[in-house]
Amino acid sequence: MKKMNYEIIVVGGGHAGCEAAYASAYKGHKTLLMTSNIKNIADMPCNPHIGGSAKGIVVREIDALGGIMGKIADKTHCQIKMLNSAKGVAVQSLRAQGDKITYPKEMLNTLNSLENLTIQEGMVEDLIVEDNKVKGIILEDGTKITSNLVGKTRTRKGPHGERPSNHLSDKLRDYGFNIIRLKTGTPQRIAKDSIDYSKLKIEKGDDKYLTFSFDLEPQYKIEEQLPCYLTYTNENTHKIIMDNLNKSSMYGAIEGKLGIGPRYCPSIEDKVNRFKDKERHQLFIEPESRYYDDMYLQGFSTSMPPEIQEQMVHSLAGLENAKILKYGYAIEYDAIYPTQLKFSLETKVLENLFTAGQINGTSGYEEAACQGLMAGINATLKLEGKEPLILKRSDAYIGVLIDDLITKGIRDPYRLLTSRAEFRLILRSDNADLRLRRIGASVGMIDDERLEKLNKKEQKIQELKEFLNTNKLKITPEIKENFINNNIEVPTSTLSLEQLLKRPEISIEYLSTLIDIPFEETIKEQVTIQLKYEGYINKALKEAEKMLKLEKKKIPSDINYDNIKNIASEARQKLKEVRPETIAQAIRISGVNPADISILSVYLRKEYPNND
Repeated sequence: MKKMNYEIIVVGGGHAGCEAAYASAYKGHKTLLMTSNIKNIADMPCNPHIGGSAKGIVVREIDALGGIMGKIADKTHCQIKMLNSAKGVAVQSLRAQGDKITYPKEMLNTLNSLENLTIQEGMVEDLIVEDNKVKGIILEDGTKITSNLVGKTRTRKGPHGERPSNHLSDKLRDYGFNIIRLKTGTPQRIAKDSIDYSKLKIEKGDDKYLTFSFDLEPQYKIEEQLPCYLTYTNENTHKIIMDNLNKSSMYGAIEGKLGIGPRYCPSIEDKVNRFKDKERHQLFIEPESRYYDDMYLQGFSTSMPPEIQEQMVHSLAGLENAKILKYGYAIEYDAIYPTQLKFSLETKVLENLFTAGQINGTSGYEEAACQGLMAGINATLKLEGKEPLILKRSDAYIGVLIDDLITKGIRDPYRLLTSRAEFRLILRSDNADLRLRRIGASVGMIDDERLEKLNKKEQKIQELKEFLNTNKLKITPEIKENFINNNIEVPTSTLSLEQLLKRPEISIEYLSTLIDIPFEETIKEQVTIQLKYEGYINKALKEAEKMLKLEKKKIPSDINYDNIKNIASEARQKLKEVRPETIAQAIRISGVNPADISILSVYLRKEYPNND
């Protein structure tokens, strides 16, 4: 067979693989995407939604950096809404109900449009390794494909019959990787016309246009969004589950191996057993596509036998006569323990091997996609002889995710949550482009046109701030009456629009009824947030600066932790495992206490006096 050579090979066509392959090919590198089945590229085996709490911010960050998940979602979704819109801006996040048919098709079309990308079907059985450096891949038929760098994004049997690359997991173990076993599950699919919607609460999309992407105009019509529905478990549902708990494979082993299930997206068995005091759990009934009638029972993940699932589903309001088209099931898969990664997502065990997605122990399309994008970007930067792109915890949720994986490791499938981000008031959905677009441009992912759009946006934000600062509202009798009629305290003197807007009860929409403010809505929204939360944002920025100072305190790579006296044994073990690069990272390691950090700092000053 003809010998093939590429600069970068991406193994796996899931959401991580798609972003990695796109980044590499977009930047002009000859790229091969290897997948077991081209039809399953960007497959959505679970609920086809994109975004959600914290995850929606990640999708916007992917777009800001030049990735494609947000654009594909915008072009194909059935419904979109802003979650937590009544709460603070730090927890607001977009969620779109995707389309299981059109999302993968649009992704494949996008990838096929890249002239530097080749997509090929095949099973990868081994890596070509020389002197602990990956030089390529070996397919199951013996074909060898060489490359400068390899990215691995998936290593499990898929729910649509994809064959598992069993030998590759074994090979990774042979190369010295610590392989762990994880498991996940999915709920039933219900026939659309077998549901009694009169017993359900309807959940519609927002009545204003929304997009993940900073570059696309809305691709949908508000009135054509498909509805979702809400129902709840009940006492009978819980009794059926508890009476049959021993029959659930999610509670035990699959295929004779014990895997750890997801803590933050648990099976319904887990939820009912863990929260015995809760009378009910909410479940969402959501369309999988505009083009067929399967409805996804979100929140009812299970691996009970089919006859038990029938009882469980029929105990739910509105689903008494539901027809189950596909039963819930569980999957176990292998992952490498993520402390074996560098912040670039290159592995510490094998040079030139980057990993992203489920293989790193995460769950979720968005978590996979952002890792794939970062791995793809960093692989290209290594080819180009440049420093890797490392996002800090104060830069992006993506930075939080990668730092959590590498510094803390995992004990169950990792899911991103807003509570994981200590700087979430800085890491908002609305400002992802302001935070990250220039970074995307610096690594070759954002072109001049998009950068100029950002420049204009920043200019307009500054112009509006100046407008609000210099224009004042004179309290005339008519203005006074308007304030009173709207239950707003009347100012005792003339104030600038900026001073008025900082009042919690006054919105920029209200001010616009009193004086013309000639700026578009996105600019008004951004300035409103920056002014109203100014004090809190400045406080968060100061805390981020403190952390960045600790990030500059490097720990030498050749340090021998066994030589540090009086440090706790658990801390010594964790430091040797993670091998943190900075004092800030060491502080975040579970099991390393402040006393251990003090001892480590004293040791560094004594033994490495010239260390930065």
